[in-house]
Amino acid sequence: MSTLLVPYYEHPSVRPAEWEAIVEAAPRLYGVVLNPASGPGERPDPAFAEIAERLRAVDVRVLGYTDTDYGRRPRAEVVQDLARYRDWYGADGAFLDQVASGLGDFGYYQRLATSAWGAGCTTLALNHGAPPHPAYARLADVLVTFEGTWDTYRSLRPTPFTAGRTRQCHLVHGVPPDAPVADLARTRGATIHCAVPGEGAHPWGTLPYALQAG
Repeated sequence: MSTLLVPYYEHPSVRPAEWEAIVEAAPRLYGVVLNPASGPGERPDPAFAEIAERLRAVDVRVLGYTDTDYGRRPRAEVVQDLARYRDWYGADGAFLDQVASGLGDFGYYQRLATSAWGAGCTTLALNHGAPPHPAYARLADVLVTFEGTWDTYRSLRPTPFTAGRTRQCHLVHGVPPDAPVADLARTRGATIHCAVPGEGAHPWGTLPYALQAG
């Protein structure tokens, strides 16, 4: 089972070797989050289009990154992002970031999910960063129920969460070499994960250790 979801937010022309490593790791990847400009940008980027095509050619899911601002961003803007990822990069899925966790915002995300499926999305991931209300499991293929530092992750008391058939994902940064993130993720119900050494405001500009190890 492929267990790595890779959010790698660097341009292919700046980090070509790293993107090559991602493509070569295809059998281990659940998917790759494509993020040209904190979203799809204002126009197609040929370098990202080429990477997306190569990933699809080796059967890797390409998920377009879109910020929802915890339910505050106008739904039409999010839907426009999804359409641009589909039309410009052939993305077959969506990674919605900064997703609210409470039931009060559920209707907003339910409408977004309907729009995503209508736009041809085949994989929908919601990044809550923490366990959301269980109702969200009805909307997505993947729920990110943790995003944060390794220090927080290893000291966090596990929170029981039932996602049904929806898979849980944990995104951990500031991770030292040989930290048992994958094992810890499994014990906490996550079958997808990503562990990177990056820290600070831009941790997702570093590759997962699993890919660095080759």
